[in-house]
Amino acid sequence: MLRAIWTAAAGMKAQQLFIDTIANNLANVNTSGFKKSRVNFQDLLYQIITMAGTKAPGGGQLPVGIEVGHGVQPVAIEKLFTQGDITETKNPLDIVIEGNGFFQVLQPDGSVAYTRDGSFKLDKDGRMVTANGLPLEPEIVIPSEATNISISHDGTVSVLIPGSTTPQQVGSIALAKFINPGGLKSIGYNLYETTDASGESITGAPGLEGFGAISQGFLEMSNVQVVEEMANMIIAQRAYEINAKSIQTTDEMLRIANNLRR
Repeated sequence: MLRAIWTAAAGMKAQQLFIDTIANNLANVNTSGFKKSRVNFQDLLYQIITMAGTKAPGGGQLPVGIEVGHGVQPVAIEKLFTQGDITETKNPLDIVIEGNGFFQVLQPDGSVAYTRDGSFKLDKDGRMVTANGLPLEPEIVIPSEATNISISHDGTVSVLIPGSTTPQQVGSIALAKFINPGGLKSIGYNLYETTDASGESITGAPGLEGFGAISQGFLEMSNVQVVEEMANMIIAQRAYEINAKSIQTTDEMLRIANNLRR
C-alpha cells in the first residue's frame, strides 16, 4: 500500500505542473506573438511480478503477466507554434508573419534571438527595435526626415522623403525558420534562442522558400484559446483530486491494518 501513496503523489506532482503550465498560458493570453505550451506525460517504471509467457503451474503458458506501475512523470513541455489571431493596428511599425518564420533581433552580447512579436519601435538612431530596444537583424534604419514607412510582403522597407515622389528603399527584413522550432529555448521577453535540438536557423526572404509573408499594420496575438485552457484546468483539477483521494484511501487502509490487534 505504500506503493500506492508514492504513485498517487507522483500523479499530484504531475498535475501541479500541468496547472502551472496552464496558468502561464492564460497569463499570456494578450501577449503579442506568444505561443502556448503543452505538457506531455509518460508512465514510470513497472514492477514485474509475473512475466507474461512463463509456464503456469498446470503446464500451460501464462498469456498475460502481472506488472504494477509506479505513477507518471512529465517528459516534455512543448511550444505549439500554430498561428495566433491577427489583429489590425494600423501602426506602420507593427508587422505580422502570416505563416512560418521568426524575426531576428540582435542581443547585447552579439548573439541572435528570434521572436514572433512584430510590435517594433524606433530608437533614437532611427533603428527598428523591439520593445526592449533590441535591433532587427539585419539592421534597418529609418531616416529622421521620412514621412511615410512602407513594408512590402517580401520584407522590403521603403520610406518617402520630403521633396521626392519616389519611395527610397532602406533595407529588407529577413526571416528565420527551424527544422524543429519546438526545440528552441524560451528566454522570456518574447524571445527564443537556438539549441542543439532546434538546429541552426535557416534564413530567407518572406514569402519565399517556405517562409511566411509579412503584412504591415497588423499584429499576431497569442495562440492561447481561453476555453481550451479552462477545460484543461478542470481536467487537471479533477485528476489532482482523484490522486489525493487515492492517498486518503491508502492511509485509511493502513489505519485499519494498524488497528487489527485492537
